[in-house]
Amino acid sequence: QVHLVESGGGLVQAGGSLRLSCAASGSFFRIDDMGWYRQAPGKQRELVARITTGGSRNYVDSVKGRFTISRDNAKNTVYLQMNSLKPEDTAVYYCNAEVIRRLGALAVEYWGQGTQVAVSS
Repeated sequence: QVHLVESGGGLVQAGGSLRLSCAASGSFFRIDDMGWYRQAPGKQRELVARITTGGSRNYVDSVKGRFTISRDNAKNTVYLQMNSLKPEDTAVYYCNAEVIRRLGALAVEYWGQGTQVAVSS
């Protein structure tokens, strides 16, 4: 089994910063793409940022210039540095990873349990 455990959410004032972490544990061969998604109340889950094993990144337009995704492949961990936070960033943030359980297997998508980020105005 593979587990993704997120940490770092919380309550912050507008303009503040938070750093989310997500560590993968369990039995697997390799982790491919990793990413962060978020879901605000009454809205669909949306991609926030994604990063490949080689470090290529993409972001949703609303966070470009404010959020930075990074990863430590040796620790199987992905991070999301969130600066200049806005009230509209308030959501539950979910970690996502494409995991290859054994050599030659197809990648399987895993999700973390979610961490709440609340930004007050």
